[in-house]
Amino acid sequence: MSADFTFERIDHFQLDIPAGAEDECRAFWSGVLGMTELRKPPVLAARGGCWFRGGGVEVHLGVTPDFRPARKGHPGILVRSLDALAERLTAHGHEVTWDGNHPGHRRFYSADRLGNRLEFLEPLPTPTEA
Repeated sequence: MSADFTFERIDHFQLDIPAGAEDECRAFWSGVLGMTELRKPPVLAARGGCWFRGGGVEVHLGVTPDFRPARKGHPGILVRSLDALAERLTAHGHEVTWDGNHPGHRRFYSADRLGNRLEFLEPLPTPTEA
């Protein structure tokens, strides 16, 4: 089967947040992870929430009235210097749970301040890179 289209990359991912949690999001996504907050278009800013970008990753945090943190579904974010990120998260009080079950990658799980599950992974070097 052939398709007349091609997937390129993810433009962004969105996680739910409760109303009024924007400052907690800023503390985590900008303060801990070092991402830059983006200005939302005015029509979307009226809905609350906030957006962040770091490297090639963009996250949109959208207000939902019946917020429940995502405990299973999650973004998988590729990282360079995974150990440094794990140390930073731990230093800021975020639990890091290592999981060696993803072939070709090192990875761990953590969560944002609201309990949304996050996966961070880094490809293992190929034999020619080692």
